[in-house]
Amino acid sequence: MSLIASSNQMAKVNMLEQSPAVDGQFSQVVESADWQQVTRLHHAKTEQNVRQALSKSKLDVEDFAALISPAAEPFLLEMVAKSEQLTLQRFGNALSLFAPLYLSNTCANECTYCGFSMSNAMKRLTLNETQIGQEVAAIKSKGFDHLLLVTGETKRVSMPYFERMIPLIKPHFSQLSMEVQPLETDEYRRLKGIGLDGVLVYQETYRRKTYLEHHLRGNKSNFNYRLDAPDRIGQAGIHKIGLGVLLGLEDWRTDSVMMAHHLRHLQKRYWRSRFSVAFPRIRPCKGGIIPKSVISDRQLVQLIAAWRLFDRDLEMSLSTRESPEFRHHAVRMGFTTMSAESKTQPGGYADDSQEALEQFEISDERSVADISAMIRSQGRGVVWKDWDPALS
Repeated sequence: MSLIASSNQMAKVNMLEQSPAVDGQFSQVVESADWQQVTRLHHAKTEQNVRQALSKSKLDVEDFAALISPAAEPFLLEMVAKSEQLTLQRFGNALSLFAPLYLSNTCANECTYCGFSMSNAMKRLTLNETQIGQEVAAIKSKGFDHLLLVTGETKRVSMPYFERMIPLIKPHFSQLSMEVQPLETDEYRRLKGIGLDGVLVYQETYRRKTYLEHHLRGNKSNFNYRLDAPDRIGQAGIHKIGLGVLLGLEDWRTDSVMMAHHLRHLQKRYWRSRFSVAFPRIRPCKGGIIPKSVISDRQLVQLIAAWRLFDRDLEMSLSTRESPEFRHHAVRMGFTTMSAESKTQPGGYADDSQEALEQFEISDERSVADISAMIRSQGRGVVWKDWDPALS
């Protein structure tokens, strides 16, 4: 299906300057996309479309739309079984554990769903060298070798800070990823040079109108600049690129179809990189919102299985946003990575009694030992290290 429509173009926002400018970025595709047309795509799918998708070994976006459609709900058990089979074929029984390290909760953005929003009058903290050393020691004591660096979005915590702190952190971990504000291609390239392996940039929602309703102030309100960040990450040759939407801001099926288009766009252009997707649902936070589009546990299982069938090489991540019960049953469904014993406030590992502002409430608060035991009880093995820069 083509995303291009000659009418009903979405309202434009000014783009920040990008260097270098690259033709054919995904924002140019979305610029002329008709959201209602994409929505009609999955609503129009039939039982026959679902059967055709399940019979194929290589799926396109049309097939993905069929598998997440209401018409696919009666096929859920078959989808889950096939998802588990494909995951075992491609990744074996291994499931990698990682920890997010929140370096700062200072933020210059106003986002309706996030506890870091600048208007939330609570304690802010940016970790210094000593505090980072304490956090690293606490995380390493739990066995982690894969770390995700997370910050709010502000100029105070930007390239000078990253270039100072990453060399302190990288020697302790075989895989280092980050989820921070979008950067320029040359900045990503510089961070790769000092040890960065992966970058996650979640678009939150691909519908421009809805995006602007929830990103009220700050650089994150620039829809196009964020949308094209994965292109810049690919241009910089980063090993892994992570995508995601915040399930609940918009129709979850339409956002997921748009993300499937985005993934295929990136895979064609940056085929040397690996790709991952995540499935965050809106969680309670200071000043948070009620989801516009609720996705049930059963529908989330359908979405997870559809992604695995859509791309058997795709890395898939499950965070502690989800409940212990859901994560227990989801272990075998297609995931390759999972967070454990996460702290979503700076300094939370070394001192979990401090009261710095959390980004959101976690749901699965079990210890690393308990989660490891749960994973093994499901017949999968816990992997602490599955990547080394020497392999690149």
